[in-house]
Amino acid sequence: MTGTAAGVRNVVAAVVACAVGLLLLSPAPGAEAVGAAGPGRVGSPVPREFTELRAVDRTILQEMRYTTEHSFVGAPVDGYREPVCVLTRPAAMALHRAQVRLLRRGYALKVYDCYRPQRAVDHFVRWAKDLADERMKAEFYPRVDKARLFADGYIAERSGHSRGSTVDVTLVRLPAAPTRPYVPGEPLVDCAAPKEQRFPDNSVDMGTGFDCFDTLSHTDDPRVRGAARVNRDLLRGVLAAEGFVNLPEEWWHFTYRPEPFPETYFDFPVERLRDRPVPGPPIRSWQAPGRAR
Repeated sequence: MTGTAAGVRNVVAAVVACAVGLLLLSPAPGAEAVGAAGPGRVGSPVPREFTELRAVDRTILQEMRYTTEHSFVGAPVDGYREPVCVLTRPAAMALHRAQVRLLRRGYALKVYDCYRPQRAVDHFVRWAKDLADERMKAEFYPRVDKARLFADGYIAERSGHSRGSTVDVTLVRLPAAPTRPYVPGEPLVDCAAPKEQRFPDNSVDMGTGFDCFDTLSHTDDPRVRGAARVNRDLLRGVLAAEGFVNLPEEWWHFTYRPEPFPETYFDFPVERLRDRPVPGPPIRSWQAPGRAR
C-alpha cells in the first residue's frame, strides 16, 4: 500500500471514529442528557430490558391513574403520555405468574402505576411544595397537613418506580365490572371511608382507596379487619411467592427482587414501546441518600 493510500485510510478511519463517538455521547431525540437537569436522568433510549405489560399478559387489568385528573395532584402527571404499563421484563413476567395463580381463584390483578419517569416524581415534588393547591385533599389526604407530606414519607424526591420493577396493584373479583370515569370537579369522598362511600373502583375492598395518604394504608394496620384484611393478605402472599416485596406503608406498592436496575432512575416517558432501541452506550446510574417511595 502506498503512503498516500495509507494516509487517506487513516483520515477516513478518524472521521468515522469521531462520528461514532458523537453518536454515543448524544442523547436520543427527545431524551435528556445524563446530568442535564441533575443526577439520575438517564438520557438513553428505552433499554431492551423494558416491555409493555400487555406484551406479556393481556389479562391483567390496567387503570393508569396518572394520565388522568383522578390523583392526589388533580391533573395529568408529567411524563405520562399514554395509559400503558411499562416494566422491566422480569417484573412483568413475575406479574404474569401471579396472575395465573389468581385467575384460578377467580381474581385478576389490576395495575394503577408501573414504571414512573423521574420527571413525574419531580412533578409530585413541585406539587407538594405548593401548599395552596389542595384541590384533591378531601379524597387523598383529608387528615394530613400538606406541609408534612415530605416529613411523613408520602412524597419523596426519588421513587423505586423509576427503576422499572415497582408496581402499584390491586385485586379485582371476576367477572370485572367497569369502573366509571372520574368527573373533574365532582364531590370528593375520603379515601379511608367505607368502600361503599368511596369513589367507585372495581377493586375488592382493601380498606382504603389507592394512593390514600393515611396510616390506614399501612399493609398491616391492625384496624384493617374482615374482608379487607383477607384481601390484603391474599395480594401480598401471591405476589411474594413470585418475588415481589411490599412497601409496608402502602398495601398497593410492590417491588420485584432482584431488580435489573437497582440503582438506576430512568426518565423516558410512559408511552407505547413502538420501536425497540438498538444497543447503546452503558447506562449510567446514581444513588442518592434517603428512602425512595
